[in-house]
Amino acid sequence: MPNGNGYPEGHGLVTIRMKPDDQGRFGFNVKGGADQGMPIIVSRVAPNTPADLAIPRLNEGDQVLFINGRDVSQHSHEQVVMFIRASRETHSGELVLIVRPNVEEPDFVYIPESHQITSSATGANALDASLMLLQESLESGAALAQFDQLYRKKPGMTTNAARVEANVPKNRYRDISPYDQTRMEIPGSGIVNRYIAAQGPLPNTCTDYWLMVWEQRTSLIVMLTTKVERGRVKCHQYWPDLYETMDYGVLQITCVKEEETTSFAFREFNLTHVETSEERHISHMQYIAWPDHGVPDDPADFLDFVLKVRQKRVGMVEPTVVHCSAGIGRTGVLITMETAMCLIEANQPVYPLSIVRQMRDQRAMLIQTASQYKFVCEAILKVYNEGLVKPLEDYQR
Repeated sequence: MPNGNGYPEGHGLVTIRMKPDDQGRFGFNVKGGADQGMPIIVSRVAPNTPADLAIPRLNEGDQVLFINGRDVSQHSHEQVVMFIRASRETHSGELVLIVRPNVEEPDFVYIPESHQITSSATGANALDASLMLLQESLESGAALAQFDQLYRKKPGMTTNAARVEANVPKNRYRDISPYDQTRMEIPGSGIVNRYIAAQGPLPNTCTDYWLMVWEQRTSLIVMLTTKVERGRVKCHQYWPDLYETMDYGVLQITCVKEEETTSFAFREFNLTHVETSEERHISHMQYIAWPDHGVPDDPADFLDFVLKVRQKRVGMVEPTVVHCSAGIGRTGVLITMETAMCLIEANQPVYPLSIVRQMRDQRAMLIQTASQYKFVCEAILKVYNEGLVKPLEDYQR
């Protein structure tokens, strides 16, 4: 419903204001338009430009609904670009966008070439060849072009449970819902990595969250966000402070250990079922060095964290809970990274696009932006080229 300014409000829409830089640029590109039968989607945000530095920030994947109060849903791509440029000539020079954050794109399907996560070719030659291909496609830009064409949501998958009236207030983001039927198993060397990719808990979902941890017998939680970024709450603190105890329904959580560095925080919790007195031990690993927007400049810290997560997972068969804020962007980066490391150890070729496609078959939109995809591809190459992860002896024959 429009407010007094003629702008709609509510429904998860966000108003973003920016002024052009000295060269008259706002610093973002859009794709789509009524002439193309597609919504107007932000396709790129350049670093350190007005769009990037706006609070709230404009993000890749946002759908532009209004430009300076004008509904652009029926306008062509060219008209939309003209409206954006024209705002520089107004007396204030300000551009006001109303966007739907990180919208799901229409189901147009790109299936990558027939690389499954594992290929019939095996051994170091196939692994080498796959990573040379990755290096070349990054340099040529083909890797990001293919990623941009990959479906964000698997066609035909329903998300009805998330839309049940009782569940609507439990969803952190209106446009990001889990599929009704979803389990993730990565074929490969006989290794199965089980993950629960989750949103960051809300104040009203902490009890549900801990009940899920208990029911799934999870003993490791990996958190990839801080609680607040750029003034926005990204995740509610769903655990007690050190040496304190909190009750969530039939579960009681005590924080028994906490260590923090500039990049990571490690916590240990005791989780007790008050009705049965059964007690379990939970490790909580939080990565806190991811910048408020974009991706880390250097993957070294992140890789160090992933290696620590992998050490913790040795011998673990229960699923690991992985979450950021929406449970798709950084969460997807971590799962892709760890999967690639497992494939290198198993001397199997690594095709990141296939990993992302198989992840999106399990949860919509995993790895949200082209910059996240580029970051994880470069990190995979770094891991292999620097020998941080190598084929295990059992697989070298």
